[in-house]
Amino acid sequence: MLADSALAWEQPEPFAFVVTLPGEHKLATPCAFVVGPHTVSINAFVARKPDENHEEVYRRILQQNPRLSGIAFALDRLGDIYLVGRVPTSGLTAELVDALMGSVAFAADGMFDRILATGFASSIRKEWQWRQAQGEPTDNLEPFRHLLHLEAEEGED
Repeated sequence: MLADSALAWEQPEPFAFVVTLPGEHKLATPCAFVVGPHTVSINAFVARKPDENHEEVYRRILQQNPRLSGIAFALDRLGDIYLVGRVPTSGLTAELVDALMGSVAFAADGMFDRILATGFASSIRKEWQWRQAQGEPTDNLEPFRHLLHLEAEEGED
């Protein structure tokens, strides 16, 4: 199934496959497929535990779950954010694998900037200031420029 794919993938263990899914906001999402005797589990890391606004980040991702197909947002014991799924091996087809990879890529990429802006705003602001002070490029921080303005507005109170 993956051999015909244009995506980068590897097989680190006999029944485990890791596919690198490209994106626009989250540039790459590693997605693991582990084949068991009865089910195939899907697991993709999205973001580490938010530094701030945990409740808001977790609320936003959980609100996405009803819109997703074959996968759902979940947290590990550390609070890191994943997309997970489980399907029966008996129904596994190339079309289903393709659909699951599409769902993972769509969900991870679609929520990534919102997760970062809500859960890591202070870190992004500090990074922006450090890069400007060092003369470093801020191109990949452009989606978060609004956070600089929010900080200025909060300081006006």
